Amino acid sequence: MPERGLLIVFSGPSGVGKGTVRQEIFSTPDHKFEYSVSMTTRPQRPGEVDGVDYFFRTREEFEELIRQGQMLEYAEYVGNYYGTPLTYVNETLDKGIDVFLEIEVQGAIQVKQKVPDGVFVFLTPPDLEELEDRLVGRGTDSQEVIARRIERAREEIALMREYDYAVVNDEVPLAAERVKRIIEAEHFRVERVIGRYDKMIAKTSASK
Repeated sequence: MPERGLLIVFSGPSGVGKGTVRQEIFSTPDHKFEYSVSMTTRPQRPGEVDGVDYFFRTREEFEELIRQGQMLEYAEYVGNYYGTPLTYVNETLDKGIDVFLEIEVQGAIQVKQKVPDGVFVFLTPPDLEELEDRLVGRGTDSQEVIARRIERAREEIALMREYDYAVVNDEVPLAAERVKRIIEAEHFRVERVIGRYDKMIAKTSASK
């Protein structure tokens, strides 16, 4: 029976570059994570692929899954639902595979209540001015939506204390490397490996 994998929860304000950093992490051949695709009711953007970037569902479909208890977490953000399918995550962790969740802050706090031994990483912008520039440069939102996202970012950054680690996204390759080092170190935490050694000690004692 393999040791249960780590649940890595990765989030931060809208526009901070979560998706870009996550793609950088997964672009290297040495990563050992399974990316859990989130589900959303927001419109599909040009270039996005259903089942790869998100599972795109209607509001009615999403709310039915909530009623069935099939979401590890979910949140409503700027008028749309975002969430993580439950069954897939548990099955993957039980195989000893680390699961990487890229989710909104509201959802991350829900997950922490259910899975307190997860690894919670918050991606931050260098400052709010830089964050606003990135949102404007993305060209997908109106000025009104951008203003709402910046205000929401202030609230989310204040919730950083709920996380284990904060990583600044000043340069994507550097931010990705920081996240990978955090996860590598987490695999060596005593509380994560002590069970293996307790069994080893018990087996040795029983054989005497």
